[in-house]
Amino acid sequence: MTASVFAAGVLEETIRAFFQGLPIGAGFALVAMSFVLTYKTSGVFNLAFGAQAFISAATYFELHVRRDWPIWASVLVAVVLVAPALGLLLERLIFRHVHAASAVSKLVISLGLLVALPELFKLIVDYNREQPFGAVGIIPDGTTVYRLFGRYPVTRDEIAAFVIVVAAAVALAALFRYTRFGLRIRAVVQSPRMTELNGVNADWVSSGSWMLSSLFAGLAGVLLVPTTPSLGTVLEPTGYFPIVISALAAAALGRLVNLPAALYGGLALGVVTTQMRTHVPRDNVILAELQGPALPYVMLFAIIVFWPAIRRQVAGADPLLGVSPPPPALAATSRSRGMTIYTRIMALAFFTALGIFTFGYANNFWISRITQSVIFSIIFLSIVVFTGLGGQIALCQVTFAAIGAFGAMQFAQRWDISVIVGMVAGAAIAAAVGAVLSIPVMRLGGIWLAIATLAFALFFHDVLVKYSWVGGSLFHGRNVPRPEFFGVDFSSRENFLILCIAILVLVGVLVILIRESSTGMALRALRGSETAAESIGIISWRSRVIVFSVSAAIAAIGGGLLAMEERLVGYEANFDPQTGLFWLVIVVVLGARTVEGGIQAGVAFVIFPELVLHRWFGLDGAWRFVLFGFAAISFARHPEGLLEHGKRRSQVLMQRSFGRRAPAVAATGAGPAADTGNEAWTDAGDEP
Repeated sequence: MTASVFAAGVLEETIRAFFQGLPIGAGFALVAMSFVLTYKTSGVFNLAFGAQAFISAATYFELHVRRDWPIWASVLVAVVLVAPALGLLLERLIFRHVHAASAVSKLVISLGLLVALPELFKLIVDYNREQPFGAVGIIPDGTTVYRLFGRYPVTRDEIAAFVIVVAAAVALAALFRYTRFGLRIRAVVQSPRMTELNGVNADWVSSGSWMLSSLFAGLAGVLLVPTTPSLGTVLEPTGYFPIVISALAAAALGRLVNLPAALYGGLALGVVTTQMRTHVPRDNVILAELQGPALPYVMLFAIIVFWPAIRRQVAGADPLLGVSPPPPALAATSRSRGMTIYTRIMALAFFTALGIFTFGYANNFWISRITQSVIFSIIFLSIVVFTGLGGQIALCQVTFAAIGAFGAMQFAQRWDISVIVGMVAGAAIAAAVGAVLSIPVMRLGGIWLAIATLAFALFFHDVLVKYSWVGGSLFHGRNVPRPEFFGVDFSSRENFLILCIAILVLVGVLVILIRESSTGMALRALRGSETAAESIGIISWRSRVIVFSVSAAIAAIGGGLLAMEERLVGYEANFDPQTGLFWLVIVVVLGARTVEGGIQAGVAFVIFPELVLHRWFGLDGAWRFVLFGFAAISFARHPEGLLEHGKRRSQVLMQRSFGRRAPAVAATGAGPAADTGNEAWTDAGDEP
């Protein structure tokens, strides 16, 4: 009798969790279908969907809640007008002009838009992020509860979300199967130029598909708020980021091209999430978090790494698409001897003046800012190693930096060991984690590698950091001392700055040595053609494990120094995964191929918003996200970085002014490797 009662209770809870999971899964499915629709029709892996969803949702709540517009008018403007218009602008102004770029270049551009669009929206509409809006849906009295079969509670908002998503999926399937527009979309995907030979305007078809996918993203943004507790009562773009990444797991089931798989995968993900919340015991951190936001990240990582269909996927290519020429060599390869001497004299003069100002006249505020610039330059050199030398995109460098910060803290606080030893130990741990992580993900390449590393970063953020042996409650305000060794006390700001500069020099030399070593040459060959490189005896996995481990260790060293500078591990402020996305954007925008580029990115990250935006122009610091985010658009044309590109142009003008003609420089880099998805950059004559 007891067993039958228990079984009936379990069945009751299972059915209830099933109905509760469908609305959540509907939201995942809608975002996943948006991903698939854009990738299927344009080849763009658009992580900026989170930003687009936020803009539509914020527009709806600005109009309906704060300005008291009726629901129908608010939905009309936010979803039917704003969302497609934003998609049209993105396609016409940005993605149409990078159609021939690699998938990695398009990914970088979407990351820049993910960073820039929400901040630009908030600045334009004077968005009041502090004023709560309440979880108001698009259905009147949406919180009204009904009981299915007399016992399973669901709200009107949840029913509406599920019905709308299913109706949208049916309409989309009918569009592709039975309409001329759907047929043209499929034709444009295969080859836009051949489609145009049949009299079809491929540009307008592409624009239409972008508007449609943006409509889906905007609809998802509005529908998700009342059915997703994680969005809270104050609408912020950060709330949509985990939802978008969760929807990626559903989109990955269809390899970003199968709409029915995205729909079913999204619904299944929502149901599985609620089933685990209902039945899995909460006796440890991992099990507890798998009932929450961490489950989709684990599923996403597992799907990408272990599903054979992902590894076998080869992106289609337009047979009539021209091959883009390789990017030009760095400016240093075309400098005359006199120009080289002049450049070095000017650099020496600049750093001498900077040193005199810093140690002779700067107050504590500016010494602190300069120290942070040096520390972030060290962290950004890890991106130079992995992206500039390795030719790949990883989105977990912020996690390795956090490991270094926690290592410094744990050794100093728990075991009373020198914080420097803790930082070195953290770097060793990060290198080991990087090596282990690289083994399953390195065979992916391109956007799949980036997504897998992002899933790892989010899992660390939501699960591992809560363990006491990683962070636990210790990262909330616990003191991290500055070091003292060899009889020198580095607790003063000036001495600690000198220590950071010395470490930056050592790390910079290490990066140069790696670039000029056999590993660096192997990486250059792998970026050109992995198959050709392996045919001459290069072991691809060994070179990539080395570069991943070294980049992780460098990031950890920077993270440890940052904790010492601030005297605590400011995890949420410094090491959030979304912060790491902006790190990548700013480095690739300014220059990911040289040590100089990493240092310039570190200075821009810290000094630019304080000195240029705030003090010179009186602008809000959020403008740095807007400016550098939109500057990521340039990555497709100038993968060497804007500063390197500007330096080359200015160098030509200066050499002409000296009466010398700039020598012609042949581009020495290989073009993009279509099979590997790697971004190719030239390397001959790289400068520190």
